[in-house]
Amino acid sequence: MYKAKQKEINVGEIIKPYISKWWWFLLSVLLMILFGIFYIKTVAPVYNIQSSVLIKDAKKMSSASGDFSVLQSLGGLSSMGTNSIENEIEIFKSKQIVSDVLKKQNLQTSLYVKQGLHHLELYKSSAPIKVIIVNEKEVEQGPKKPIEINLKGNSFVLSSKEWDQEIKGEYNRTINLPFANIIVTKNPDFKPSTLNKLDKNHLFLNYSTFEATVDSYQEALQVNLVEREATVIALSIASQNKEKGKDFLNNLVYEYNHDAVKDKNKESEKTTQFIDDRIVIISKELGDVEDKKENYKSQNNIVDLQTEARINLQTKEVTKSKLLTLGTQLELQNILLNFLNNKDLKEVLPVNIGIENGDAAKSILEYNTLVMRRNNLLQNATPENPMVKEADAQLQAMKSSIRQSLSKSITAINLAKNAAESELNNSEVKIGSIPAQEKVFRNIERQQQLKESLYLLLLQKREEAAISMAITVEKARIVDSAYVLKKLVAPQTKVILLIAVLIGLLIPAVYIYLKILLNTTITNKNDVAKLSSTKVLVELPHINKGDNDTVQLNDLSPLAEAFRILITNFKFLLPKKDSSKIIYVTSTVKGEGKTFVSVNLALTLATPKHKVLLIGADIRNPQLQRYNIEKKNAKGLTDFLYDPEIELSEIIHQSKRNNNCDVIFSGTIPPNPTELLSNGNFKKLLDIFGNQYDYIIIDTAPIMLVTDTLLYSEYSDLVLYVVRSEVTRKDFIEFSDNLIAEQQLKNVGFVINDVSANNFGYGNKYGYGYSAMEKKWLQKLKDKLF
Repeated sequence: MYKAKQKEINVGEIIKPYISKWWWFLLSVLLMILFGIFYIKTVAPVYNIQSSVLIKDAKKMSSASGDFSVLQSLGGLSSMGTNSIENEIEIFKSKQIVSDVLKKQNLQTSLYVKQGLHHLELYKSSAPIKVIIVNEKEVEQGPKKPIEINLKGNSFVLSSKEWDQEIKGEYNRTINLPFANIIVTKNPDFKPSTLNKLDKNHLFLNYSTFEATVDSYQEALQVNLVEREATVIALSIASQNKEKGKDFLNNLVYEYNHDAVKDKNKESEKTTQFIDDRIVIISKELGDVEDKKENYKSQNNIVDLQTEARINLQTKEVTKSKLLTLGTQLELQNILLNFLNNKDLKEVLPVNIGIENGDAAKSILEYNTLVMRRNNLLQNATPENPMVKEADAQLQAMKSSIRQSLSKSITAINLAKNAAESELNNSEVKIGSIPAQEKVFRNIERQQQLKESLYLLLLQKREEAAISMAITVEKARIVDSAYVLKKLVAPQTKVILLIAVLIGLLIPAVYIYLKILLNTTITNKNDVAKLSSTKVLVELPHINKGDNDTVQLNDLSPLAEAFRILITNFKFLLPKKDSSKIIYVTSTVKGEGKTFVSVNLALTLATPKHKVLLIGADIRNPQLQRYNIEKKNAKGLTDFLYDPEIELSEIIHQSKRNNNCDVIFSGTIPPNPTELLSNGNFKKLLDIFGNQYDYIIIDTAPIMLVTDTLLYSEYSDLVLYVVRSEVTRKDFIEFSDNLIAEQQLKNVGFVINDVSANNFGYGNKYGYGYSAMEKKWLQKLKDKLF
């Protein structure tokens, strides 16, 4: 674990890495905006088409509808709630209606033409051809890619990347494709002006199975209430072609009305059919009675019995009228009961045929309403659906109730009829003087009147049913025909560009955050300050390619200014003594710039007033010679350590960069460096030059790799511990702190090397030195890019 100091959160330091890379954000946003514009150009416009209809006689389903359905099944209130607006919404979205529209409008296929970077959908007057699906083949899936159609005079060529070879075809002839048989015809309504500057002979065909097309249109279709308490339904669909979307919605309303009218007429049609069947039967029975009357009158020479009957039967007229009415009702109810027993649950019952049983008539109307509701449910459900089963149970209960009502009514009529016939018989006994022929004739005439009355009643009811069918109106009234909204569904330019900007800002931000999060190296003095209590003396700037990496005489560069700051800061740490002040320059591992610091520190300290000696003490991997290639094989420190009697003039070399600076190079690389450094001759060397130089700068070996530096660390007055920005690992700071805590290194100060302008702990706006000029933002951007 790193040793960290408790420190207040510095918001400036948190956001500084992001601000310093502002040009990343600028470039990223510009690139994302360009990508967003390219995406917008590649996406075909998608329009939102809307329509609205008013549903007549529809009701809002209350929140208690679930509980009320139980009352319906118990109390025979089956007609309530069946025409709710919620049901009508589901009908609009049903597969049956959508399928009918797609079939009649031939919307299973789509034609496109290339327009810029996207495809333009063709429809009606803009389509040169029509594609008709004759039949689909049983395949696992249709084509995944569009089919290219190249028109050539009276023929055309179909091709696809999924096919091995092209298919040639002619107009108005069946073409065998892998997934379907189709017919291509020329469109007589095509207007070439709609495709100006576009290739009319190179088209693209999108095909999907009919089931998949229905599913896609169902998914795209939006059906909602305009307002919560209203019965106005809003229909909308997104489409690339305005006319195609409008046609779909308008025809959807037409098919809805067509189905609604057809459902309403089913009851009238059943009633008319029933009446027509009964008229045929009653007509035959009436003819038989009239023939019987004619034969009887002929056989018995009867001409006119009305006058005689009027005199003798006035007292019986009231009884006859009553008996006639009872007979009519008995006949009608028997007919209706027989019809009820012979029909299943899915057929409606005849109504309005003249029965005087009010309860039965009301129950029949409710029964018919429930039958039509059940049949509507079966269009989008199976007989096993819970709602269908519930309707079947209700129908069975209602059918039983109607049967019981009719049976009770027939029994009551029979009792009344028996009473009337008894009364009539009593009257006939009183008129025993009437001839037997008159009785028979009156009986025949009574049967004739009964049949005539029933016949006329059936004719009247047939006309009423015909009128009811003729005046059936549409269920949905169009409030607004299909129209196109001005706002596009896609592409949403503002949203896409906004997302592009956000992504453009997010990408570099995430990259910088992850880089910071995963960074295991130090970048500036703030990182070191968080990990160690040892003072940071200076941050040395990064040297760009082509810049001089050594301090020159009278140098005002940022590098020279940085080393002057270093000298100013460490002077407070040096002890006051008359002999040379010995400064060690070390690091944790190689490559952190200790030799670079040693050379430039020596050159900066060397002045006419101050003599400086620079010693290359990294005898295992000497780097000091790279600043003076000519002295690569020169004698140096190892030669003195091996033979202290050597002439000092052989190992001391004057720096060619500064006459006030002398250099002792590392010398020959020895096989036993540890023994040489610990034989005491290193101390002798420091003592020899102790009064000849003001400063002795020693370029030591890396501490973590070898122990050479620790062998003579006790001779130092100050240790400059070099760490390199974005190279030195953070755990190396812990290693150095342990050495300092154990007193193996004394009087230590950190020098942070190679700090980029963006990483300076105290800002980099003005730079070092009076000669440093702030660059213009354009030049900065140029430097970043190139």
